[in-house]
Amino acid sequence: MDANHSASRPRRCEDPAGGHEFIELLEALWTRGREVPYAPVSASQLRVLYTLDRDEGINLRTLGELLDSAPPSVSRLCDRLEALGFVRRLPSQVSRRELELHLTSHGRTYLQELRSRRDASLLEVIAAMTPAASRSLLLGLSGFRDALGQTGSAPGLRRAGDARSA
Repeated sequence: MDANHSASRPRRCEDPAGGHEFIELLEALWTRGREVPYAPVSASQLRVLYTLDRDEGINLRTLGELLDSAPPSVSRLCDRLEALGFVRRLPSQVSRRELELHLTSHGRTYLQELRSRRDASLLEVIAAMTPAASRSLLLGLSGFRDALGQTGSAPGLRRAGDARSA
């Protein structure tokens, strides 16, 4: 991602402990099996949107590696997201044979609104916890993050840089 993309993206509050990533993980667990009224996309499609938000301009092959999915499945996911107006495919600046995947402004707005609602809901739950319970949750999630970093074995949670260097 270049400086222009990160500069144009609205800044979320500073979060040195990686809390926003944890919230994304918690959201996936929290919404499993639930109907989410504000989610016009599936969990798999949401993973694509999160990935493109972090790694703007990647190609289908790299996205497939990050999601640990077969190329036809990734292509169908992107077809649906493109039909919703959340994603667009553009010719690569590097190779005329490749297409780059980009979030549209509609896709970015959707993610911003989703994160705002998600953050408010989860922060309300965390506020209802005792201070000891919230400290324990933070400690546990920090341990989870550390263990994940050591094993590197969670499909779909890797960064594009990890897949390229593999």
